[in-house]
Amino acid sequence: MNHIMASGQAGSRNVRPKIPVGKVIVIVLLILFALCTLFPLLFLLINSFKDQGTIVASPMSLPSSWSFTYISSALEQIHFGRAVWITAVVTVIAVALIVFCSSMLSWVLVRSRTRSSSLILLLLTAAMLVPFQSLMYPLIHEFEGMGLKDLTGLVLMYGGFGLGMSVFLYHGFIKGVPMALEEAALIDGANIFRLFFGIVFPLVKPITVTVIILNSLWIWNDYLLPFLVLGNAEVKTLTLELYYAKMLSGQFSNPWELIFPAVLVSIIPVVVLYLFLQKYFIKGVTEGAVK
Repeated sequence: MNHIMASGQAGSRNVRPKIPVGKVIVIVLLILFALCTLFPLLFLLINSFKDQGTIVASPMSLPSSWSFTYISSALEQIHFGRAVWITAVVTVIAVALIVFCSSMLSWVLVRSRTRSSSLILLLLTAAMLVPFQSLMYPLIHEFEGMGLKDLTGLVLMYGGFGLGMSVFLYHGFIKGVPMALEEAALIDGANIFRLFFGIVFPLVKPITVTVIILNSLWIWNDYLLPFLVLGNAEVKTLTLELYYAKMLSGQFSNPWELIFPAVLVSIIPVVVLYLFLQKYFIKGVTEGAVK
């Protein structure tokens, strides 16, 4: 009897829980997607520590030494310190302008509930469908006529182009903010600014982070608008410095030992920003999708 019970217990210990086939397929697909996403970053990293000949001959091999010689050379050629400072200033001011204007405008549009507010929201969201190429030359011409073909004009353009998507995101999120909180604050004597910045704005923090990340990634990596506005001026953004450094080696040549290290150091700030704020970004996207 004891032998049978012991055999039964041993048999039950050997039984392993079955993993559903569908779950295994999903895990394998996620691993493949992750590898496809991370492969360009790995390719960029290993080729940032090689010379021109090694990159061309064996782009998939590991570097013989992890020397920072090519990275330091790239930093000097693209004037990294000055370019990062200019790009950071433009990005921070433009994103702050977008967040300030779009959050307040969205709140007014949600709470007013009039035909004009619906029409304004429709026009802002429809503006996202207009191709930039169709209006870039008239836009540059008008800003040049106003004497704003400089960093100030660049920031204003970014603020205008980022307004449509940001208002769309804020509008959907603010509709879920309870009206009772604002009514209680009004009864306590809060004015309009105290009502928005003290009550509403802290409640929309997840979507604010989403707006910050999306616009920061776009503005930091943008090339076309700085090229049209700044051109070959003394002050250049990071992408412009990289472009003109590449052009110095010839129109049809590819200085890979400059391009790979320069691109690597240029993406580090936005990657750090995303890793720091990714928790709020995912929360903002998911809650915004539900609402």
